[in-house]
Amino acid sequence: MSTSQVNDISLPPLSGPMLIVAALMIAAANFVAVLDTTIANVSVATISGALGSSTSQGTYVITSYAVAEAITVPLTGWLASRFGTVRVFITALVMFGVCSALCGMATSLGTLVLFRVFQGLAGGPLMPLSQTLLLRIFPKEKAAVALGLWSMTTLIAPVMGPVLGGIICDDYHWSYIFFINVPVALICGYFGWLLVKRYETVTIRTRIDAIGLALLVIWVSALQIMLDEGKDKDWFSSMEIRVLAVIAVLGFIAFLIWELTERNPVVDLRVFRHRGFAASVLTVSLAFGAYFGATVLTPLWLQSNMGYTATWAGYATATTGIFAVIVAPIAARLSTKADPRWLVFCGVMWLGSVTLYRTHNNSAMDFWQVALPLLLLGIGLPMFFVPVTSLGLSSVDEPETASAAGLMNFCRTFGGAIATSLVNTLWEDKTKYNRAELSGLVDQAGHYAATLTHSGWSVHQAQAQISNMVESQAVMLATNQLFFDIACCFVIGALAIWLAPRPTRIADTSQAH
Repeated sequence: MSTSQVNDISLPPLSGPMLIVAALMIAAANFVAVLDTTIANVSVATISGALGSSTSQGTYVITSYAVAEAITVPLTGWLASRFGTVRVFITALVMFGVCSALCGMATSLGTLVLFRVFQGLAGGPLMPLSQTLLLRIFPKEKAAVALGLWSMTTLIAPVMGPVLGGIICDDYHWSYIFFINVPVALICGYFGWLLVKRYETVTIRTRIDAIGLALLVIWVSALQIMLDEGKDKDWFSSMEIRVLAVIAVLGFIAFLIWELTERNPVVDLRVFRHRGFAASVLTVSLAFGAYFGATVLTPLWLQSNMGYTATWAGYATATTGIFAVIVAPIAARLSTKADPRWLVFCGVMWLGSVTLYRTHNNSAMDFWQVALPLLLLGIGLPMFFVPVTSLGLSSVDEPETASAAGLMNFCRTFGGAIATSLVNTLWEDKTKYNRAELSGLVDQAGHYAATLTHSGWSVHQAQAQISNMVESQAVMLATNQLFFDIACCFVIGALAIWLAPRPTRIADTSQAH
């Protein structure tokens, strides 16, 4: 019997050393896929400088990966049923390694962004399928261990991303940010295939919703390019931006109509009829978008305004994950015993409160004054992320769990990509506005300039000093103003969860691929 015909239910789980090795291989694949969502965050300035681009253009390295990943996540279920879970997982993993190598060899920002798109397309299926395979190879009584291993890699990878990215950029070459994925992907792909190919699932020849997929790619890409390019093109004064806006709106409307009437849609939008799922998706999109936006903003601020190296910006950002890893098992247990809406509400409000506290940042802060709020932020992450996923999936009918999980992952990932673009645009706009306001208020009588010139400074040096001070404070004010906006987004997300009714069952996350 060929592997494509094997029904995984009839096979016993792995045990002993084979189970340990296979679990580590699968977990490592999930680790590198999640790692690449944050590893470039602290390296944007270094990469854009090395490739002759601005820092704002450098954020395309982040958004291109996130958007491409978001597009393939909803396709994971169809790919697995059409070609087999193991075959799709191993192929995606190997292609992820190949595309990572191409990213490291890129000689311009354009080619790097292109290869990041391919890397994101390959990385999209890895996270959901790694969870599925871990649950398949572990005995049923050890399913909690499998989910724990998967959750730990999912939480640790974003923490390690900024640290690894910073150390590599400061001590080596930025290309190694991507090259480090290559041996992991190829080794895990080879041994993973040997160990888990027996668990290949039955393949079903189903057609793909090609029109729905095309419309999804069109409106998502148009919207993301519009958000990325808008600040440089003066928004709607540019014909290019107006055209992209029209394409995004019309593409989205056509996508909605097609997917709601298609018998086998690529994205099953009908699950939004469940009020609990719709509220959970709204909350996770707002909260994750706000969190990801703050995660992108922090290293940009630290490196451009506070004099941090990429390494130290990574250390500061990574403190978020310390409490997140500790609290995750507690949140998982509580989500099965308490009303998950209260856990989500308290978790997201905690994130909003800590972010609101961060609106009092100033240019004289030391490392621990920066890192302590980020450390505390980690308490709220699993308190909202674990129960909101369970609440959303438990709100839909059981046959819809896989579609709902894919759609929730899409909205979460795409929300992070949109937040990255918005944060970058708003930060620049607020900085320009604050600079203009401060320039008309600082040293109107000329006393400070006179003091500097009397101290031996030239007029040019005195003007440069005042200009630098104005620029520094404009950036600091813009950062705090944006943290306030992000805190408001968290509060709205926290309140949105109360649109969901109390759940009546616990979702079977093992089917959430």
